[in-house]
Amino acid sequence: MRNMRKAGIIGALGVLVAGATVVGGTAASAAPNVTPQGVCGSAYRTVNSAPIGSLGTVYLTYNSSNGKNCVATIRTNPGTAKDMSVYVYVPDTDQWAGDSGNYTSYAGPAYAYGKAHCVSWGGNIANVYVSVDNSNCAARTEHRVTEIR
Repeated sequence: MRNMRKAGIIGALGVLVAGATVVGGTAASAAPNVTPQGVCGSAYRTVNSAPIGSLGTVYLTYNSSNGKNCVATIRTNPGTAKDMSVYVYVPDTDQWAGDSGNYTSYAGPAYAYGKAHCVSWGGNIANVYVSVDNSNCAARTEHRVTEIR
């Protein structure tokens, strides 16, 4: 089961890196003072985050009223467009969503229903990639990987 989940995550991230468009969300754009709630919606609360080196942060948010997770990658210092991505994957339901492209301040949002399920999520800015597996589930230990390519 773990190998199938890894294959799904790797496949999802591969599609994003290859230049996939938004699945289940709106296109990202430049905006000053970007917050996860500004990208995902005011009903979404940040439940986890992971630094992408010093370039920015990828945020996992959750909306308890609809059971959806939303992920956004936000740059620390917006500016010239850079390759960015974000993805969320729910292994139990094999549902994933993502966004990638050249953005000046953020990538996302990417939404997936995740109530009572572990989620895997991550993103990149330039050549720094972050992935988090088995996140936000009590029974498992999450696994984080940061990689420079």
